[in-house]
Amino acid sequence: MSAPAPKVYGWCPGALRPMMSGDGLVVRIRAPLGRLSSDQAQAVADLSQSYGNGLLDVSARAHLQMRGVREEDHPALITALQRLGLVDTDPAAESRRNVLVAPFWTHDDETYALAQQLSNALTAATDLSLPGKFGFAIDTGPSPVLRDTAADIRIERTTDCLILVADCAETGLPVTAATAVKEALSLAHWFLDQGGAPDGRGRMKTLIARRGPPSAHVAPRCTPAERPTLGPIATGQLVGLEFGQIPAASFADLTTHGALRLTPWRMLLVENATNLAPQPGLILDASDPRLRVSVCTGAPGCTQALSSTRQLARDLAPHVPAQSILHLSGCAKGCAHPASAPLTLTATAADTFNLIRNGKASDHPAQTHLSAAQLRASPDILTKGS
Repeated sequence: MSAPAPKVYGWCPGALRPMMSGDGLVVRIRAPLGRLSSDQAQAVADLSQSYGNGLLDVSARAHLQMRGVREEDHPALITALQRLGLVDTDPAAESRRNVLVAPFWTHDDETYALAQQLSNALTAATDLSLPGKFGFAIDTGPSPVLRDTAADIRIERTTDCLILVADCAETGLPVTAATAVKEALSLAHWFLDQGGAPDGRGRMKTLIARRGPPSAHVAPRCTPAERPTLGPIATGQLVGLEFGQIPAASFADLTTHGALRLTPWRMLLVENATNLAPQPGLILDASDPRLRVSVCTGAPGCTQALSSTRQLARDLAPHVPAQSILHLSGCAKGCAHPASAPLTLTATAADTFNLIRNGKASDHPAQTHLSAAQLRASPDILTKGS
């Protein structure tokens, strides 16, 4: 018997529009510029313990996610988050203001200015009805660092200028700091006008694959930078989170060192920090094998998941080859790693998984009906014959 097909919602939770999961409401915070001051971060940690289950996730869009929030507590939580300046005034504005910012900006650079302008413009663009998952990326450092992160419209830098890019297009439109935001909104309207969101759903990459970018998008893109690794950088220290999650108490401890910037790599940038001490859920060593595993919440925290996932991910992580990635998914949706991965385990029942090689969670498996006990006893199953 095949596993039941998971439900596809077509939108992501927000703060004002949370999503019910197996452990309560999922409340996702889109922090302006992906940054929380020390006071904001400490307050969020306290709220997570008061109104949620004391666990915080950093999503692949660099949003901060509270879990386990009770429905009756949601209004009080929103009031507290709005006082902190972390939540919009209405759900539609919150949905439009889906801006991912490369985390290495400074207060006087173009990334900071463009992110502020685009966020303000999207909040005000009440005539723009974009799909719930439609997002923007401001990636205007010396070389793009967000190329592997989902975004429908990107503002990047080339050797000569800024460039506006429709996701998955090989070329873009040259823009300036003065025109980039206006052109980004025009491209969003073009996406809708071209039928990119039938029935309110759709992504830019699907439209580009079908008809290509606008005719004026002829400027070549530059080569992206390598993905950042853990450790000290000019503005602080990059630290990893075990499978993108951290206890609120550990999150609060980080605030004593500096402001926190959220990244799409399941990392935090702790401003001005050096030599951070180990904490539960924190990864400080760039060679830690847990960094080679992407895993979803799993059961019972997610109602769609057919099996628990996280303890198995911890047990298998040391057996994942150094240059590989294991994606462990509680269902065929593959939320933790939507793209193909060298190794994927997809749950088909409780503690039962299919193994997919070089594919997505929903792809045809190389092996089926692998039990969690079997995988723990013989982890070489993952790589045998590959």
